[in-house]
Amino acid sequence: MATPEDMKANAEFIRLADSFVEVPGGVNRNNYANVDVILKVALDQGVDAVWPGWGHASENPALPNALESNGIRFIGPTAPVMSVLGDKIAANILAQTAQVPSIPWSGSYGGPEDGPLQAELTDDGTIPKEVFEKATCRNVDEAVAAAKRIGYANGIMIKASEGGGGKGIRFVENENDLKNAYIQVGNEVVGSPIFLMQLCKNARHLEVQIVGDEHGNAVALNGRDCSTQRRFQKIFEEGPPIIAPKETFREMERAAQRLTQSIGYRGAGTVEYLFNADTGKFFFLELNPRLQVEHPVTEGITGVNMPATQLQVCMGIPLHNIPEIRRLYGKPDVYGTDAIDFMTEEYKPIDSHVIAARITAENPDEGFKPTSGTIERIKFQSSTNVWGYFSVGSNGGIHEFADSQFGHLFAKGPNREAARRSLVLALKEMQVRGEIRTTVEYLVQLLETKEFKENTIDTSWLDGIIKAKSVTTKIQPQLVIVSSAIFKAYEHVASVTQAIIDSFEKGQVGTGDIPALNDFDIEVAYEDTRYNFHVIRLADDIFEFNINGRKLDARVTKTAEGALVAQFAGEAHRIFGQEEPLGLRMVVDGSTVLM
Repeated sequence: MATPEDMKANAEFIRLADSFVEVPGGVNRNNYANVDVILKVALDQGVDAVWPGWGHASENPALPNALESNGIRFIGPTAPVMSVLGDKIAANILAQTAQVPSIPWSGSYGGPEDGPLQAELTDDGTIPKEVFEKATCRNVDEAVAAAKRIGYANGIMIKASEGGGGKGIRFVENENDLKNAYIQVGNEVVGSPIFLMQLCKNARHLEVQIVGDEHGNAVALNGRDCSTQRRFQKIFEEGPPIIAPKETFREMERAAQRLTQSIGYRGAGTVEYLFNADTGKFFFLELNPRLQVEHPVTEGITGVNMPATQLQVCMGIPLHNIPEIRRLYGKPDVYGTDAIDFMTEEYKPIDSHVIAARITAENPDEGFKPTSGTIERIKFQSSTNVWGYFSVGSNGGIHEFADSQFGHLFAKGPNREAARRSLVLALKEMQVRGEIRTTVEYLVQLLETKEFKENTIDTSWLDGIIKAKSVTTKIQPQLVIVSSAIFKAYEHVASVTQAIIDSFEKGQVGTGDIPALNDFDIEVAYEDTRYNFHVIRLADDIFEFNINGRKLDARVTKTAEGALVAQFAGEAHRIFGQEEPLGLRMVVDGSTVLM
């Protein structure tokens, strides 16, 4: 399926597809999240199965229901299981029933007489209403009462059960704030039940990658650490989660397997936990009933192709018959059919580390505000250590209805530090040219911080950095000004040269414009100050810049890709400029500045 906007933006998935069907444009409820549209396309094309991807309709129980009723397989869990997991209250109750640890919340306050609430799924795949209601805060008064039992010592999270993606969630530390925040959460996710949970301070966000089959098996394929987050949105993902001791993480895997088996989960999913590195305790957060965009992290450390595994599970193949899983478990015959007890047998030790970085069209200088526009060129070269993919190609763009993430890089090494260094190098070498802003240079700065290197971060770390503005991508003003002067001088010479050539081609032999090739003035405006340079061209590639009685010589060459390489003051700098409606956009050594 492809929208007109995606086709115009030169979306990479369209180029890779064997065939595609155009669907209505606009917001995703018109297309990728529209169950009726998906079903119609599936029926018209005579497909055997539908893979939902991530986001959009991937967690809407109406989609598997509609497909199954028309004889089409849904590559994912059944509708009842998806429905109950999509509700955070029900998911927590099911986790508690499977003996997965939970943090104090409105469904289990932690005391001997306070739960935890437990329930088995009913025949129609739901939690009994009377149990569900006990965990719900239906009004402000009930929320206040629940908060008193939980306690404000660590702070309290107010959550909409049907929320997600940063919506329907608030943090409070006192009763007055709670009353206001409860109303705000209710307004953000209208009609959703609301619950309270204690904040897990100094928490890491750890995930277990699970896959369940229709034969009652569930395998845990190690996991990921997604603790680098901005407003609950992941920035980096890495695996294995080395912050947790191996024994503790094995317990997390076993708990995830018990949960998926207890509800008859089919397909790939992610059990998410909060982990406190100081105490070594972990608590259930949610079970995400779909494949995550960061699944290549798991593939890199386990050697198991996740989409291929999804397909095989959907075909009815038992997990212990899948060759890549058998290889992970060290079975000599990878094509054998003997059973594997995934609850007691161990997979081979993980001998590598992968760190992933999301590439987004956001402006870190303006609070990570999403940007859209054309992309002229993406320069990235995969290597043996770093692999990446992008949703758009050169001469494409990010349209107004697209997600801000348009790329993902995955760096692999024998250990975390080796992977980190490879990712830093890859990001520094990467170039994105066009009307959008990206977070690439900001990601480099984050990876180079002491806290990230030493792996002492938590889920609040990045928000604290942003608030304190302790990491910045700003470059020295002098370098910005000189680079802009070099770019303008080079463009001036190119423009005048072309004008002279055009004049000669028309038979006009006047030479009045020639002196302006080698002696001219330019002006650079930056941060409310104007800088007037007098430029003398000493050779074809050497410029002398004069300002306030001082001079600077620069040797300038243009690369095949259009960037300028300027050597001055004993250093070499890579410069790219582009005139835009809002002014001149400069990219100097990978850092973007709008003049």
